[in-house]
Amino acid sequence: MLRILARLRIDPYLLAILGTVALAALLPARGVGAVVVGHVTDLAIALLFFLYGARLSAQTALAGAKHWRLHLVVFASTYVLFPVLGIAARVLVPTVLTPQLYVGVLFLCCLPSTVQSSIAFTAVAKGNVAAAICSASFSNLIGVVITPLLVAALLSGHGASGFSLGSVEQILLQLLVPFVAGQLLRRWIGGFVQRHDKALKLVDRGSILLVVYTAFSAGVVAGIWHQLSLPRLGALLAVDCALLALVLVATSVASRRLRFGRADRITIVFCGSKKSLASGLPMASVLFPAGAIGLAVLPLMLFHQIQLMVCAWLAQRWASQAPAEDQAEASAAA
Repeated sequence: MLRILARLRIDPYLLAILGTVALAALLPARGVGAVVVGHVTDLAIALLFFLYGARLSAQTALAGAKHWRLHLVVFASTYVLFPVLGIAARVLVPTVLTPQLYVGVLFLCCLPSTVQSSIAFTAVAKGNVAAAICSASFSNLIGVVITPLLVAALLSGHGASGFSLGSVEQILLQLLVPFVAGQLLRRWIGGFVQRHDKALKLVDRGSILLVVYTAFSAGVVAGIWHQLSLPRLGALLAVDCALLALVLVATSVASRRLRFGRADRITIVFCGSKKSLASGLPMASVLFPAGAIGLAVLPLMLFHQIQLMVCAWLAQRWASQAPAEDQAEASAAA
């Protein structure tokens, strides 16, 4: 089954997320159960970011400092280009996007890049893997701080009910403090985390599934899904596709104009075009009121699958072109 899904470019974990959504639709958490699940979810999110901190090597981040031009381009794509495109998407309200879906798109544009998939696709395409590790890690590290600040600045005037500076403080306490604690304790627990990485990834993914269940349960109980029709869902899918296409083209053109080598261009495109589902879902659970989380994360969930399929195709294509392009660059340098 996993081989079939791989051939179809379908992420098995996304299927698990969709299954969790279906479970929330059929058996949503209500009353006392919802309160208990909410507290468990908060603890799971804190554990998730604690493990992030315990995994990230400070030496790895420092080693990538020499690629500052590359990291600056990726940072500009992640935290400048994406938010600008998100602001521009305001013209699609209410004809294409509902106000609630637009909030989700804008939230998506404020998130950090992915780590695992950015590195994996860079490796497949024969890009600069070391730079991808540093750039993606730095994006997530700074995203713990900059994402809530961007959300506060951009969503304050767009009907983000329940959002306030208190939400920023809450996300810093719930996400940044565990992350820093993981960094401080890495000296003693780093070896254990590395040895049991596969097992602890189950904790990562289980935490995110728990966030999905909590978010969509709240949406079902609040009746928010009756507001979303199939045409609206199709329109949202088109908006996500257009957003990814614009960023892929922009990062590709910019990296060429700035005269980066082939390996660095690949890293810029993959790291600069991704948005992290793993970071986005926990952040949404802190930043948005319970009844609004479902629609707020829907654009991110769709974008996640689209970026995986498109970037998997791009990685395979660039990998097949690698020998010819490397020879051409070597000839030009000579």
